Amino acid sequence: MDLKIENQTFIVCGSSSGFGRAIAEQLLDEGASVIAVARRKDKLDELRQKVPSKVVTIGGDLTKDQTLEEIWEAAADTDSLHGLVVNAGGPPAMSALETSMDDWDESYELVMRWKIDLAKRIIPLLQNQNYGRILFVESQSVKQPVPNLVLSNAFRAGVVGFAKTLSREIASNGITVNILAPGSHSTPAIERVIQKESDVQNISYEQAKAQKEEAIPVGRMGKPEEIASLAAWLLSPHAAYVTGQTISHDGGVIRGLFG
Repeated sequence: MDLKIENQTFIVCGSSSGFGRAIAEQLLDEGASVIAVARRKDKLDELRQKVPSKVVTIGGDLTKDQTLEEIWEAAADTDSLHGLVVNAGGPPAMSALETSMDDWDESYELVMRWKIDLAKRIIPLLQNQNYGRILFVESQSVKQPVPNLVLSNAFRAGVVGFAKTLSREIASNGITVNILAPGSHSTPAIERVIQKESDVQNISYEQAKAQKEEAIPVGRMGKPEEIASLAAWLLSPHAAYVTGQTISHDGGVIRGLFG
C-alpha cells in the first residue's frame, strides 16, 4: 500500500532506540522526512547517516524547555509539518507502596507534562494548514494496569485522557489524535519490567522473561517494526477518519471486549 507520506515531515520523539527508532526508520522507508529527537545524539547521527537529506536531529532532554523550543523551531522551519509522534521511555518500575512523593513529582515531568507542552506548541502549526497527525505511544497499562508499574499506570492514563479530549477539539481542523498502547515488545524498555518481576518473585531474569512470553496469547513478544508499520498508517492520509482512539498492539494480552 502506498501510504502517501512521501516528502511529508514528521517529528519523532525518542528516535534513538525502541519504538521511536523503528517508527522513524519506517517513515524514512516510506520516503518521509523526520525531525528525530532523543538524548543520545550519537544514535541520532547513525539514523541521519541512512538518509542525510531527510533527517534533522535534535539532541536533548524532552523534559527541558530548551529541547521543546528547539523542536518547535525545527518544525516551524519546514515547508509543511505533517505529524508528531510523542514517545519516550517510562518511569522506574515500582509498586504503589514503594513510591515516594518525589517519585510522583518526577514521573509527572517524565511521563506527562512535556507531552502536553509539546503538543500545545505544535498544534498551531498544524491548524494553520488544516492538516495533521498526532500519535502518542503509551502502554497497554492504560487499558489494563501492569503490576509494579504504578507510576506508568497512573500518568499514561492521564495522557490518554488529555489526548482523547484534544482529539475532539481539533478534529474540525483536519488533525487526528490517536494513542498506541503497546504490550511487551523486544525493546530496551521491557528489560526494566522483566528485572522488576525477577526481583519481586526471586527468580532469574530468564525465568521472568519466559513467564511474560507465556502470558502473551500469541506466544512471543512483539517486534518494534510491527508496531512501526501500524504507526505509519495512523500518520498517513489513509487514517483521516480515525481519531481519539487507543489502539492496542499487545499480542492479545488485554482481556476486555474493547482491548
